[in-house]
Amino acid sequence: MECDVCGQTMWRWPVAPTAWEEEMWSCSWCHATTQVGGEWFEISRPDYLPAEMRWERAVADGLPTGVSHAFGVFDRTLCGIQETGMSPSDHWWLPERANACGACRAEASAIDERRPRAMRGEGARVSVARGL
Repeated sequence: MECDVCGQTMWRWPVAPTAWEEEMWSCSWCHATTQVGGEWFEISRPDYLPAEMRWERAVADGLPTGVSHAFGVFDRTLCGIQETGMSPSDHWWLPERANACGACRAEASAIDERRPRAMRGEGARVSVARGL
């Protein structure tokens, strides 16, 4: 699948099939996500969110203490750390905090720069809902 934001190739998440035949896709370049299928949408393309609202804080036993890492896609931090059992927390990763990983901060900034300005506004991406 081609990313509707930047034109790069998207990668399908390795998730088990659901009753609604739902698929999740992520762009490895600009990190836009697309959901195909599901209960309400045929295609769901979430709008752009700024860095402080886009990434959850990563949690795992093997992560260094005192440093806050951003949970990216495919069970890795934005800086590339992959630990067994890593997951997103219920809290935002805030890049402006002093304990935010510098490499995660740099990657979040680079990802933001890859998103074309025209694709950052509300409704810039088209979602298609099922007819009722």
